[in-house]
Amino acid sequence: MTQSGHDPLKLLVVDDETDNLDLLYRTFRQSFEVFRAKSAFDALQILEQEGEMAVIISDQRMPKMKGTEFLSRTVEKYPDTIRIVLTGYTDVEDLVDAINTGQVFKYITKPWRPIDLQVVVQQAVETYKAIKQRTNTLRRALRRESTFNAITKALRESLDYRQILQTITTIFADTFGATESLLIPTEGTEFWLHSDDASQVWCFHSSPVGARPDQSYQSKSIQLGQLDVPIPLAHIRDAIQQQQIKQLQHPADDGAIDSLVVPLTYQQEILAVLILHRSSSVQPWNHEDVELIQSIIEQAALAVSQAKLYHRVQEQTERMQAELGVARQIQTSLLRHNWKSLDQLRIQARCLPAREIGGDFFEVFVSPENDVWLAVGDVSGKGVPAALLMASTISVLRRELAQQPTPDPHLILRTLNQTLMDSLIDSNCLITMVLARYNPQTEKLIYANAGHVYPLVWSRQAVVNGLNCSESQPIKPVCLTQRGIPLGILPEWTASAESYTLSAGDVLLLASDGITEATVTHQPTGKQERPMPGGSSSFPQALLGQQGLWHLILQQQGDPDVDRILNYIQSHNEVQGDDQTILSMEIL
Repeated sequence: MTQSGHDPLKLLVVDDETDNLDLLYRTFRQSFEVFRAKSAFDALQILEQEGEMAVIISDQRMPKMKGTEFLSRTVEKYPDTIRIVLTGYTDVEDLVDAINTGQVFKYITKPWRPIDLQVVVQQAVETYKAIKQRTNTLRRALRRESTFNAITKALRESLDYRQILQTITTIFADTFGATESLLIPTEGTEFWLHSDDASQVWCFHSSPVGARPDQSYQSKSIQLGQLDVPIPLAHIRDAIQQQQIKQLQHPADDGAIDSLVVPLTYQQEILAVLILHRSSSVQPWNHEDVELIQSIIEQAALAVSQAKLYHRVQEQTERMQAELGVARQIQTSLLRHNWKSLDQLRIQARCLPAREIGGDFFEVFVSPENDVWLAVGDVSGKGVPAALLMASTISVLRRELAQQPTPDPHLILRTLNQTLMDSLIDSNCLITMVLARYNPQTEKLIYANAGHVYPLVWSRQAVVNGLNCSESQPIKPVCLTQRGIPLGILPEWTASAESYTLSAGDVLLLASDGITEATVTHQPTGKQERPMPGGSSSFPQALLGQQGLWHLILQQQGDPDVDRILNYIQSHNEVQGDDQTILSMEIL
């Protein structure tokens, strides 16, 4: 039963007869570290001083306290200890009860044969070792799972990079009872791997507050140069290069500091270095600690990797949002928001991109001859590609409008198609567009349509009169239905222009398909439905369409207030799926 290569197990013998104690001591002193007690009270005191015993052999019949009663008192504090009772007579009731409740492993009757007792003790030792192995396995598994759960919880609660680093630092300090825990991220600090000066390197630091068992940890971000415990940079470099845990010891004021240098590696990338300090006077790092850290460090590395990736994505997203914000300002500045005012005209125009930037556009241009040019266009697609084509289209359009004399609308569309054809083919895009010219002197409107939504024309006064007449026929607008194909399909665009006469009180409305194809939760239904009701999610979503847009205008008594139209669509539309552009011209 010699414990070769290890410290001997502890054995406690309890008997009120000195001869029995001496016999037991002589029998087991070569195999165990034997402790002797003449009474149950002496035995309890020895346990308090020495801690857990592997085996306790106790006499049953002792003054003031029976052996089974004494052994029962040790169960709660030392559950793994194996207990054996020596009895000189048959005390069946006490022994059976003790065995059934797990307080006694076996009992030996007096007088005993040493060989028999040695066999029983050998069985007890094997049982004790099996129990301790199982207990240690369960304890390691529990520590491992608790650390896994703590790291997983930290991931669920936050993906903030700095917070994850600080949390992992505290988790390892708390789980392994480190007197100090440091986590040094390698990104941005590569220079200290090749230098002896780490004073400017930032790390995440956790140290204990108070004393165990109520020990807690405070965490903060500091520079390595501010730490009291020296950091062995050469060992850190070795651990990183070899991607292995390094254990080392260095002197301190109160003896020595045992340290573990643990690289956090994920997919061959060194993410950080974890350094755990523990005073050797407390308890040095043992093989079990190193194995447990090795088993869970990958989970910690995964947490750092995910947080690092999330941090990069957030930075890129913020940078992209800032750049798109600038792009939106530039695109907004491309649209004309001020134009020469004419006493007999009221012109309104708005454009709401579905994203930061979009492909819709409008144009209002008053020529030196006071001809009014109106345009609404839509580049297929969204985002940056559509926005770039939109900018090119506006540039070419304004160049054509600046010519003297200005070509007719259909000729300008033909030029746009020819000029932009290569760009449209390369980007797999199309352009729909309505371009119109109005002459206030002749009241003549000339327009050309390249696959765009039909323009609407109505008399505002006729709408008001019709709404006030209960028996009138349904009021309908005029749809200007002359239309050709979108730009970018054929090498030559060949549609012709059409004309229409506008009188005082007439309204022309141009809109993109982001208006007519908007899905709204409440459909405007006609002439007596005013003012515009609030949105309600109880209505099924449906496309607004040109009919819904016309009913919306009827609710406004024919007033082409583009802001109210857009506000209605926005308030009844959960997600804006397309750019929305609308332009109106009212003849006063």
